[in-house]
Amino acid sequence: MLVASNVGSVRQLTVSSTGDLYAAVSSGGAGVLALRDTNGDGKPDMRATFGPSGANDVELRNGYLYVALSTRVLRYRIPEGQLKPSGNEEVVVSDLPGNSGHRAKSLAFGPSGEMYVSVGSATNSCQEADRQNRSPGKDPCQELERRAGIWQFSADRIGQRFQDGQRYATGMRNPLAITTHNGGSELYAAIHGRDQLGDNWGFSAERNADNPAEELVRVERGDDFGWPYCYYSNEFKKKVLAPEYGGDGQKVGRCASAKDPLLAFPGHWAPLALAFYDADQFGPKYRGGLFVAFHGSWNRAPLPQAGYRVVFVPFSGGKPSDTYSTFAIAREGPTSLRASGLAVGPDGSLYISADANEKIWKVMRQ
Repeated sequence: MLVASNVGSVRQLTVSSTGDLYAAVSSGGAGVLALRDTNGDGKPDMRATFGPSGANDVELRNGYLYVALSTRVLRYRIPEGQLKPSGNEEVVVSDLPGNSGHRAKSLAFGPSGEMYVSVGSATNSCQEADRQNRSPGKDPCQELERRAGIWQFSADRIGQRFQDGQRYATGMRNPLAITTHNGGSELYAAIHGRDQLGDNWGFSAERNADNPAEELVRVERGDDFGWPYCYYSNEFKKKVLAPEYGGDGQKVGRCASAKDPLLAFPGHWAPLALAFYDADQFGPKYRGGLFVAFHGSWNRAPLPQAGYRVVFVPFSGGKPSDTYSTFAIAREGPTSLRASGLAVGPDGSLYISADANEKIWKVMRQ
């Protein structure tokens, strides 16, 4: 069911315990769109907007709405029963790296006040000349000191700066889709792999289209997933050395110690959001599993572009128990749905946002 249209470049979503829906809006006007259904017909009939433009993620925690911008994390007190915040915004973290490259930030929360912030890389593969033909990689890649990983801050302390955080995990080119599960004790991410193996390094069209994998990973403190030195090959089912660092598409070398994914998706699908499903509405097949929103590729040419969907991954014991399946795709065509956000409502419905479509849908079992 379509619940909102003409909502701008809507990105990630969150839903309150009473069913109020909050959406991050990345461009044009306010950064947060709030929606409420007052008559029980399933479609929001009350709208409100607030906050600065440029939001990518929104998360509710302990009466506050947290908003992730490219260089700041803000929060707003949402009084019980109200749709809009009261009082002024509070700056939780400022000075996040975000003036170049992968600027958007995402948030997740741990069980003891941990706030995880994704920080994407500034470049494609840390080349001396970014995205240029056969330019070698910088070694060491100094970007890793401030980019390409997940940082941990306190969710309850305002006025933090980037240098107050701790680098929690590294070697993640753009871990834009992050979430926690089981009371916040488990952190997961879906990582965007690097581009241009074909354009810059002469890989075949088939290898370029399907590599590297988009990685679904379980993230623990101190993990290193290998970027920019390594990527996960869908062809050889292992981490291999990047060509910028002497790789040929199958050589492992220094990548033997890089952490492998739980699940590898086709290349360039661009995962933007994760949502575990701990509700009952969809039935036992879905309970405990994970939804992943893919924005779709731009760089699989000359092969067809792909992705553009929401998939479902069954889970058991903290790991995928089976391969993924497509859950939602657009009727208009295979490249039409630009999925960007997911959230599970208190009734077990699944909300899906799509930024280029400027729409939000609600999926219910009939």
